[in-house]
Amino acid sequence: MRVDEFDFPLPRHLVAERPCEPRDAARLLVIGDTLEDRVVADLPRLLRAGDVMVFNDTRVIPARLVGLRGAARIEVTLHRDQGGGHWRAFAKGARRLAPGDRIVFGEGFAAHVLTKHTEGDVTLGFDLAGAGFRAALERFGHVPLPPYIKRPAQGDPRDRRDYQTMFARSDGAVAAPTAGLHFTPRLVAALEAAGIEAVMVTLHVGAGTFLPVKAADTADHHMHAEHGIVTAAAADRLNAVRAQGGRIVAAGTTSLRLLESAVGADGRIAPFAGETSLFITPGYRFRAVDRLFTNFHLPRSTLFMLVAAFAGLERMKRAYAHAVDANYRFFSYGDACLIAPARAAS
Repeated sequence: MRVDEFDFPLPRHLVAERPCEPRDAARLLVIGDTLEDRVVADLPRLLRAGDVMVFNDTRVIPARLVGLRGAARIEVTLHRDQGGGHWRAFAKGARRLAPGDRIVFGEGFAAHVLTKHTEGDVTLGFDLAGAGFRAALERFGHVPLPPYIKRPAQGDPRDRRDYQTMFARSDGAVAAPTAGLHFTPRLVAALEAAGIEAVMVTLHVGAGTFLPVKAADTADHHMHAEHGIVTAAAADRLNAVRAQGGRIVAAGTTSLRLLESAVGADGRIAPFAGETSLFITPGYRFRAVDRLFTNFHLPRSTLFMLVAAFAGLERMKRAYAHAVDANYRFFSYGDACLIAPARAAS
């Protein structure tokens, strides 16, 4: 499909710069046969007893680093741990870097450029690994916010808290699974009281999620791989829920992509541990997920393509037009949707 088919007008003032407080007071657009304006705290009344919500428990690391190569300022965003202190990273001004260049990010914390790849992608070899590397990253790193959220060069300490879900426990993401940002202990307790279970999976969201789609056709776009884990216990529980007539509700596109990577042709979810670069566009047949809870996404993005595949492109364009007219807040810190798939809309 042509990428411009996934474009839509979006006023800049609707891009959220801060999350809603409290988180579960964010607005929620329910997208089914009709559109219904609710709030996130209504979720226990919008789902059914016996349903299960699947959350991504990845934790965002402070993966944005600002350093010096001589007198030149260099900014990098780490996106894949290759072990032994080696990291793939996106570098601003990467054309000025050469293999062998040394970048100093702080006292006792530096890296050499090992390899240059395409699209500003480099491999860095750090002087530290393991616990020493993690401690230095916590000290000198910044939260890698999406480029549409504007912050000072040295970041904002509030984002260390704000850009992390309540489920975060497994270090490795360089972007938040933002649907999870809407959840509070109060809301999770209300879901449990309503008979709606929570199951955790892990997908370490990569910085590739921020990259624009530059191809003119979706067939020519390359997705960056991300590491994911669905445990045997999680797979067994989700299959049991389905067998009992419950619905699987993915909290976010990351949970959905991971489950769709783990599901077989028979609809059963299997344990999974490895890389996924699944790119979902209209025409994809969903097997693992019955409902999707997600934020509002960028025009022409792979995430808007995914929701268009789930619910139908024209249906999602109408829903997004309603959201714009009603002043919903968009993107990572914005409001949310609860979406029924096209096959369940009627």
